[in-house]
Amino acid sequence: MSGIYILKDGVPVPEPDLLVWAKWLEEDDSRRVAFTEVGDIKISTVFLGLDHAFGGGAPVLFETMIFGGEHDEYQERYHTLEEAMIGHEKAVSLAKGEAA
Repeated sequence: MSGIYILKDGVPVPEPDLLVWAKWLEEDDSRRVAFTEVGDIKISTVFLGLDHAFGGGAPVLFETMIFGGEHDEYQERYHTLEEAMIGHEKAVSLAKGEAA
């Protein structure tokens, strides 16, 4: 199966073995790469482990979501951990009501 990845030291690595990938997904805590609370609002950025570009270019492997507040269910996806961390801070600013 192609399009599946594990995260090793912050670097996405293709994993050709579906069983190895599933075990990693179930047991590894590194999937959440950032988490921030702004009052009752939660902002979470995670490693998806599955390419959400679905063969249409560079792998899309990270996702930021806002849970609660005015921007509830806001979502952005990213190719790299660096993009995801920048996106996480943008979502935090959005949740705080700051200009993004």
